[in-house]
Amino acid sequence: MITMPFLKKKSQEAPKTSIYEIELVSSQGKTLDLRTFKGKKILFVNVASKCGFTPQYEGLERLYLKHKEKLVIIGLPCNQFGKQEPGSNSEIQEFCAINYGVTFPITEKVSVKGSQQHPIYTWLTDRSLNGNRNSSVKWNFQKYLVDENGHFVDYFLSTTKPNSTKISSYLEE
Repeated sequence: MITMPFLKKKSQEAPKTSIYEIELVSSQGKTLDLRTFKGKKILFVNVASKCGFTPQYEGLERLYLKHKEKLVIIGLPCNQFGKQEPGSNSEIQEFCAINYGVTFPITEKVSVKGSQQHPIYTWLTDRSLNGNRNSSVKWNFQKYLVDENGHFVDYFLSTTKPNSTKISSYLEE
């Protein structure tokens, strides 16, 4: 295996609160219990169907299928950036399935920033909760990676494609 010193992992503290205690709701209105994903990495992606980055659904699905034994991808639709996710929860699910064959979980629409920020994004963006670092969601298709034990690992801007070595380096371990 080739080592890339520039890809060294940042040290981290244990999360202050457990990500597994945060509740998500699927696009079908069912509880998505994050505890069922213990032992797998989780890649959270805020998604939108009318965005220039929307074709990343295809790469996300390929990444999910390639690593689904050790990775789950969760798409979280968000309409906060350019109103690029105007559909209902069922319309979003149908769009993802028909246009990109998405089989990974899609949640109900959430807010990723502001006063209505969903608790998952509060955890992902706040070092005092995730034990690693602060961040802010800049645009659709920003990605957040959590390890098998529920520890925040890293985040990737929208321009980082799902097949990027920035992401795959964490999955090849």
